[in-house]
Amino acid sequence: MSSHHIIRDKQEPALVVANGAACSEALLGELLEWSPYILALDGALPRLTALGIKVDAVLGDFDSMPLWEQETALQQPIRVVHAPNQDKTDLEKGLDFLLEEGHQAANIVWATGRRADHHFANLSNMVKYTGRLNLNMLDDFSRIYPLPRHFRKWYPKGTVISLLPMGRVEGIHTQNLLYPLHNEALELGIRIGTSNEVLEEGWVEITHSSGQLLLMECYDAR
Repeated sequence: MSSHHIIRDKQEPALVVANGAACSEALLGELLEWSPYILALDGALPRLTALGIKVDAVLGDFDSMPLWEQETALQQPIRVVHAPNQDKTDLEKGLDFLLEEGHQAANIVWATGRRADHHFANLSNMVKYTGRLNLNMLDDFSRIYPLPRHFRKWYPKGTVISLLPMGRVEGIHTQNLLYPLHNEALELGIRIGTSNEVLEEGWVEITHSSGQLLLMECYDAR
């Protein structure tokens, strides 16, 4: 079983593996190179074991992994965190656990695809941890992360990005996007900012005055 372990005192982002649709092995391998700590959520553990990937901890109520004792035996040594709280999703419980353990950032994979309600819940959970954990959710088609009030990043021309409001977001200004926003509002279920693109290679700036806004960097399958 392959091992990714490098001791970096939790400076590098942890990797949280949920139980949604799998990403490509290329993307997973790339993330493993930068993640000294791997947390599997419930039913993701046997899938990771089948890929020969060693994890540090598994967390959940194990409703998706009834043979959890046999599965964890294949991963020893491993920390088993039983989290039966039904008021929170496995991803929420996993992120709470990382905070308790002193982690500052996490990449999240296998959190999109499969059941749409789980996909939407995982997106919603991203904004709950803004300011506490630096989060990125990745799959073979996108990278998603919460935006601060003022965001600035260099992009190649034509990069496709979408702005996803989690609720109502007001006072949005953008620079260097094909479809600019000038002190406008986006609201889930009313108006969202899908399939915008970078106008010219250079800095893109996005600001907003209130609300929670996710940025999705979109690209073809890896």
